Amino acid sequence: MASSLYEITLERLEGGTTTLGEYAHKVLLIVNTASECGFTPQYAGLEQLYRSYGPRGLVVLGFPCNQFGAQEPGSAAQIAAFCSKNYGVSFPLFAKIEVNGDATHPLYRHLKQHARGLLGTEAIKWNFTKFLVDRSGERIERFAPTTSPQELATHIEALL
Repeated sequence: MASSLYEITLERLEGGTTTLGEYAHKVLLIVNTASECGFTPQYAGLEQLYRSYGPRGLVVLGFPCNQFGAQEPGSAAQIAAFCSKNYGVSFPLFAKIEVNGDATHPLYRHLKQHARGLLGTEAIKWNFTKFLVDRSGERIERFAPTTSPQELATHIEALL
């Protein structure tokens, strides 16, 4: 199971590809993001978590998604500029993906199968749904968009 997670190919926001294998043995906080969402200010909290816990092994991974109210309409360059200018984002951002439907990215297909939402649903309900993955890639926890990044600190601490 873990090896399949780490073999998933990802397109970086600035171009080029990688796999989650680049982040093996790290605690991962994976978030579908959007620049025009009511939860967009969570970028600041995500960056704070990354800066605070990064040296201990946390990596925040942002995946822009335009599936919810078309709240991420920009190009890769626009998304990068927005995140940098408004929130000082330094954690890795990836190319826009789909998290629901027939074109669901393989990463989100994997995450949703291993960490279901409220009442056992797989579907992502909105932007800023968060998945916390342990260092082995096997234990995955899911958190609602309404869960602030600060509320994840104790969960992150437990995995570090």
